[in-house]
Amino acid sequence: MKDFISVSPLKVLEKSSRKGLGRGNLAVLIARAGVGKTACLIRIAFDKLFRQEKLVHVSLEEGPEKVTSYYNVTHSDLVRALNFKDEHDEYRMLIDRNRMILAYLNQSFEIERLRANLKNLAENINFSPDAIIVDGLDFEKAGRTIFEGLKQIAEEFKAEIWLSALSHRHITDVNERGIPYPCQQLDDLFSLILQLQPEQSEIVLRLLKDHDNPTVHDVSVTLDPNTFLTLETV
Repeated sequence: MKDFISVSPLKVLEKSSRKGLGRGNLAVLIARAGVGKTACLIRIAFDKLFRQEKLVHVSLEEGPEKVTSYYNVTHSDLVRALNFKDEHDEYRMLIDRNRMILAYLNQSFEIERLRANLKNLAENINFSPDAIIVDGLDFEKAGRTIFEGLKQIAEEFKAEIWLSALSHRHITDVNERGIPYPCQQLDDLFSLILQLQPEQSEIVLRLLKDHDNPTVHDVSVTLDPNTFLTLETV
């Protein structure tokens, strides 16, 4: 568990002003198609789970079985990469106990529906997430109201919310604060903005926005493109 946390992608936040996202806040991971947004988000999810936090994974593109498969494959990859042995079953039980999956397919995602589902989890099985992963939300079509609603949910349920955003090579829009498309008009709603960028045989995870810190000076970590674990110590 400690071995994973020491090489988690969230090591990048040890260089940030608050060392993390924090409850009630939103974060977004920006990357082009195929770079590994979902893979990186699931490593972030594992970081939360291995810290014994409760997590809700919200999928807008894949059903629960496919998402569960992603977690199982990732767990197996981590077992091999980090040489987990005796505690293998303990980790799997920890994941199963502390993770819930909500799938909203065929454009069925709505803020009020998510709010109702989170209330049901809290009231019926006493499951209140510390962190929520939202994977597959189309930033081009969603509209600002959706993100304002997610911010309200983060505050209402005292959880941090992590999203992924798809960028495109041919769209180079960047605002005056250095935030690229598709988040250049939404950056005020996000406390942390990170970007995944492939560079030669590595992937760089770079912090673009760090809470209310006016300047972010080259805060990044390098990730292995196969495991999405850090290749450096912070």
